[in-house]
Formats: sequence, C-alpha cells, structure tokens
Amino acid sequence: MARADKATAVAELKNEFEGSAAAVLTEYRGLTVAQLKQLRISLGENAKFAVAKNTLTKIAANEAGLAGLDDLLTGPTAIAFVSGDVVEAAKGLRDFAKANPLLVIKGGVLDGKKLDATEITKLADLESREVLLAKLAGAIKAKQSSAAAMFAALPTNMAQLADALRAKREESGE
Repeated sequence: MARADKATAVAELKNEFEGSAAAVLTEYRGLTVAQLKQLRISLGENAKFAVAKNTLTKIAANEAGLAGLDDLLTGPTAIAFVSGDVVEAAKGLRDFAKANPLLVIKGGVLDGKKLDATEITKLADLESREVLLAKLAGAIKAKQSSAAAMFAALPTNMAQLADALRAKREESGE
C-alpha cells in the first residue's frame, strides 16, 4: 500500500471514529464473504462494518483521541462503527457471534470509554431504546395519575369531613 493510500485510509478511519457513537472491534478469521455480508445486514443501517489494518487503525484511533485500543488490535480486525442505536448493533453482533463462533468480539469504545467484550455483551442485553422510552413514559403517566387521584381526593375528603361535622352538630343539638 502506497504512503498516500495509507494516509487516506487513516483519515477515513479517523473520521469514522470521530463520527460514531461507538466502535466495536471484532476478529473475523474464518468467516466467508457471504457470512460477512450477512453480518453487515444484521447490524442494521446505523452501523458500518469495515475490515482495517491494525497499524492504520492504531494511528487513526490515537489521532481521534481514543487511546488504549492497542491491545485489541491483534490478528485480523474488523470494526463496526455505530452511528445510531448502539444497543441494536451490539445485539446484532452478539447474535451473529452466537450463530457463527468464528466471529469474536474483542472489545470497543463507547463515547470515548473503552469497553471489553463482556461489557459489550451487557450492552446487548439492554432493552431497546423504544422499550426504555415506553417504560419511562409509563412511569411518568403513573405518577401523574396518582397525583391527579390525590388532588381529586382532597375535595372529596373535605366534603365528607364537613358532612360528618354537620351530622355531629345535629346530633348534639348545636
């Protein structure tokens, strides 16, 4: 690879690192081209899966301010650059790795923080963004409903108290 080609590749990788919410490094040794195509499809449209040279990836990661990835860059490395829902991409990688044991998740980076393979698996175990938002909306609605019931109970309780006081006064003859 000529020096100009390497500089271009480093610049592209740096742009991918900077423009992505997360990057997951994998080892793809033994996977066929058809399997890699299937993996790209399973990641969804918010993730880009690219094979990259380790030395160029190290340079690009350091230029992008992502130190500490050097120990993950051994053997054949492919990177999933995630620009959208990180959980969806992590689930896609985890599920594909279960079906195809030749894909090994090495680790990655999320918002500048280094993650190991177990942390990426934990990330994949999270519920999707839509489910979490629905749960949040349900919790907010429940709090509003209980507040509305409490506010509605105040006048009812006051009316019952006034009625009881009136009845007591009538009994005592006041």
